[in-house]
Amino acid sequence: MTLPTASLAFLDSLGGSEMILILVVVLIFFGGEKMPEFAKGLGKAIREFKKAAGDVEQEFKRAIDELPDKPKPVVFKPVQPPVPLGPTEPPPPGARQVPPKPPEEPQADHGIDA
Repeated sequence: MTLPTASLAFLDSLGGSEMILILVVVLIFFGGEKMPEFAKGLGKAIREFKKAAGDVEQEFKRAIDELPDKPKPVVFKPVQPPVPLGPTEPPPPGARQVPPKPPEEPQADHGIDA
């Protein structure tokens, strides 16, 4: 699979008359003496853009090539059931079950006499 080369996509929609108008405006702003210098700078900018786009493409290809084909399977250890803390004998039939009380917090002396 090949990716399309970097191009100036917005230039595809410009026609001949639009290009001539742009060149006339550039000629008015920069003058005839600076046009070769302007074109040289534009060429360097486009070349740098293409180089950067190629580097990014190579980086993506390298990252895709480095991906492993199959991930390693994850091995889980079986969970041990919790050890019961209370009596192991079931309560006698008809016995009322009382939920355990939470531990009481000690009364703190805040230095206030009542």
